[in-house]
Amino acid sequence: MNVSVKLDPPGGELRSVEYRWDVDTDILTAAVGGSYGTIGMTGSVEIEGSDGSWLILDVRGGEVASVEVAVWPDVRVAPSLAPPAELTEARVSIPSRNSQPGVASLEVDTQLHAAADSAERTIHFRLGSPRVEATVRLARDLLLELDEGHHLVGVWMLNVPPFPSEP
Repeated sequence: MNVSVKLDPPGGELRSVEYRWDVDTDILTAAVGGSYGTIGMTGSVEIEGSDGSWLILDVRGGEVASVEVAVWPDVRVAPSLAPPAELTEARVSIPSRNSQPGVASLEVDTQLHAAADSAERTIHFRLGSPRVEATVRLARDLLLELDEGHHLVGVWMLNVPPFPSEP
């Protein structure tokens, strides 16, 4: 099963991203600022990697309100990792499925790969095999990669703060 998204013209200011680390669980959350839509799915999209890793998209009114890395996959260090230079500006929404409009949770099983730059300030998650058609800016420091059918195939987290050091 794929996570389909709908692209609309961008509206308003570029949304902010607030990163939070949970030091007890190593969970990283990227919360997207601003108001959310009223049409579309409200709930969670859980993307489970074949190695047990998880990415969770919190969706409100069809729009991604946060991305949470709940269980980390093995992260490959790629010193020259950089997000794509060519970005599409759009408002991204996750519509409700016509066949199941009341479903508030969706779980997708796929291969999940993670790479980070040497400072771990840029993190790229790839879902399945590479087939990126477009990269869309969801918020200031959060990008989504889509295939030609507008299915989610990757997530970029930019300017991630370092993991808090122990006191």
